[in-house]
Amino acid sequence: MNTRVRGQNLTYSIANHIGTAIVTGVYSKDNPIPIEADLSKEFGASRPVLREAVKMLTAKGLLSARPRRGTWVQPESHWNLLDPDVLGWLLQRKFSTALLIEFTELRLAVEPAAAMLAARTAGAAEKAALSAAIERMQAAERGDDDPLESDIAFHVAVLQASRNRFYAQLTGFTATALRFSIRMTNRYKGVRLASVAVHKKVSDAILAGKSAAAGEAMRRLIQEALRIMKKRHAESAARKGTPEA
Repeated sequence: MNTRVRGQNLTYSIANHIGTAIVTGVYSKDNPIPIEADLSKEFGASRPVLREAVKMLTAKGLLSARPRRGTWVQPESHWNLLDPDVLGWLLQRKFSTALLIEFTELRLAVEPAAAMLAARTAGAAEKAALSAAIERMQAAERGDDDPLESDIAFHVAVLQASRNRFYAQLTGFTATALRFSIRMTNRYKGVRLASVAVHKKVSDAILAGKSAAAGEAMRRLIQEALRIMKKRHAESAARKGTPEA
């Protein structure tokens, strides 16, 4: 891997390289991260820049650093899986249906409740964003927009329409994971596009202020995706002769 990185955000580039190396097992408890001087030489970066990258990874739970003790890789149990970067690195490490199932189970606990709340609290701006997302999905059906990005925009709009700051904090995490899960579920269903009609049921209920209907429509949408993932995961496990995770 060419670790000589350049660009406007050198710190993030280094963090991305090291973060990917950690989740892919290049660096681990048994294979420690190189010392600062070696990393600085490897990336062609100053020590202050490198230290900022290490701070970023420490904040994400991948590294721990102490004066005079150096820097070491934390076990996966310490990683912040809700961080979009960490989740993205994990999904790129090895495509994992099991990991996406866990993510979808989280969505099933969060998004129906967010949709219910949005039906009660969404203002004009949030409703406009939700309508725009549906229009983008309709445009994608005509080939005039990106199917994946429009689908993600819809789910992000619902979280933001809830006007709940904690749900809104999940938008980056959700968008990252959806880039993998939407492709997977659409491929397993044998379609290129998400069903606009199913998504529009959620949107229509939110715009009409029908809280229970919005929550149920979102629950059914996510439950179907979860059903497909679990089916494919079970089939894959049966082919490999391994028990389901």
